[in-house]
Amino acid sequence: MFLIDYQEFLAKLSRPAQRALLHEKVNSFEKLSSLTEKQVLSFHGIGPSSLPVMKDCLRAVGLTFAA
Repeated sequence: MFLIDYQEFLAKLSRPAQRALLHEKVNSFEKLSSLTEKQVLSFHGIGPSSLPVMKDCLRAVGLTFAA
């Protein structure tokens, strides 16, 4: 069981970042962790301030961004 669920994670992000992930069909921590930080930052609506939240949440579930 994850310490945080994906919906809780999305709620921590700005609305544009939420929409960007949903638009790109990133609907789980596993899909998010399959991407690099650079790929995520290329999504329209996601900026550098979203990365620390994403990293913290991925870390909480034992995952990281792809290398």
